[in-house]
Amino acid sequence: MRRVLGAVTAAAFLGCAASREAAQPTPASPAPEPAKVEAPAEAQAPKLQVPVEYYKLDNGLRVVLSRDTTVPKAVVGVYYNIGFRIEPRNRTGFAHLFEHMMFQGSTNLGKMELARLIQKNGGMFNGSTRFDFTNYFEIVPSNTLETMLWAEADRMRGLEVTEENLKNQQGVVANEVKVNVLNRPYGGFPWLDMPQVANTNWYNAHNFYGDLKDLEAATLEDVRAFFKTYYAPSNAALVVVGDFEPEQVKGWVRQYFGPLPKAPVPQLPDISEPRQEKEKRHDLKDTRITRPAFAAGYHMPPVGTPEFYAMALIDEILLQGSDSALYQQLVQKKGIAGELSGGVNELGNQWNYNGPMLWTVYLFHDTVISPETIAGEIDGVVAKLVEKPVDAATLARARVKARSRLYAQLEGMLGFGRADLMASSALFFDDPGRLNQLEDELMKVTPEVIQRTAREYLRSTNRTVLTVSASPQTMLAE
Repeated sequence: MRRVLGAVTAAAFLGCAASREAAQPTPASPAPEPAKVEAPAEAQAPKLQVPVEYYKLDNGLRVVLSRDTTVPKAVVGVYYNIGFRIEPRNRTGFAHLFEHMMFQGSTNLGKMELARLIQKNGGMFNGSTRFDFTNYFEIVPSNTLETMLWAEADRMRGLEVTEENLKNQQGVVANEVKVNVLNRPYGGFPWLDMPQVANTNWYNAHNFYGDLKDLEAATLEDVRAFFKTYYAPSNAALVVVGDFEPEQVKGWVRQYFGPLPKAPVPQLPDISEPRQEKEKRHDLKDTRITRPAFAAGYHMPPVGTPEFYAMALIDEILLQGSDSALYQQLVQKKGIAGELSGGVNELGNQWNYNGPMLWTVYLFHDTVISPETIAGEIDGVVAKLVEKPVDAATLARARVKARSRLYAQLEGMLGFGRADLMASSALFFDDPGRLNQLEDELMKVTPEVIQRTAREYLRSTNRTVLTVSASPQTMLAE
């Protein structure tokens, strides 16, 4: 995760790609064989086929199982269909505050007892708040899987909501805001600041980390109502990845989660964004910095459209890696910056959100370089995508990079990456097997679709330019 709201970082390997078949010797032939036309290398590559079993309990809980016996471990994840962009008005940061509350104890486990239980068994755990979901997960030895399922069902059944716990976590989150944003150079640039200035719909544009006065105003009744509304099995997905016996796990899931009562599924607010017709500019002042910062955010195509998949390849062509066009122009040729950062969904990845999103590029530069110069250089690079379709070599390289990135996301963090994509897809699309179609969708993208996508979504009038300059600090208006 580039920026985190309670996430951990780790790296590991989890084999999930289809294996290659061993090459067979070609038998000798008495006559010369006619020359064969070889298919492109990318067409011959094995396709991702992650095992997925999906079903629902009577109370509405979505259950996703994906068996992998590579190592004796298991990932348990519970995803709730509530993220910070659909939290209640006048309660900015409430979804994130509630994430903290979920570690304060449950019906049968006291405060921090779940943490001690996981750690004593050699596991790791965490939770995070994202645009469209809040998640909780454990990565543990597979022989403790039943215990983890029981523990997650226990806190879904009943959270220990007390005034003491609430006040304590209000203080923790307030300090987190101060440390990570208010008292840090560049603060929330651009992951927190850009959505607030690029979007127009309050749900997408409010300060989701939380205004301190809103955090302090949250009451015990607010917490209890929030839990009852959003933390029901009918608003959640359970995912299990790793070394287990499917029928045994199904029995445990039925035993521990099955008795939980069904609740009405909360109606989600309208989070749509209008088409942007004019470039936006916003400058933040920061007394703690010595170098200016520049970010450009472009509204993304709707999820699942051909243009959406085209943006995954455009991201590789323009921004990702030292071979990318923007890196070559701004870093190698012009020396405007030492590195570039950004991409789709700064708080996750291209595949684990559902709603309006931004493609962002950002950098830090010397004071002699103006924002207009940087924006002009970006426009010059984008113009090449608009003027003519990309060549075959560029498209092939982008596909390889995009596939590599997808595999890395799936294999990351001891199997959590696979669990994340399946759980979010179950929540948003009722289809955790969607990850097995992503490669095919990327392969369908043609040069013409890339050209069309760049023309509509990388136009300057679809862009918000956010800068940070070294002068007295001003606060972002809601």
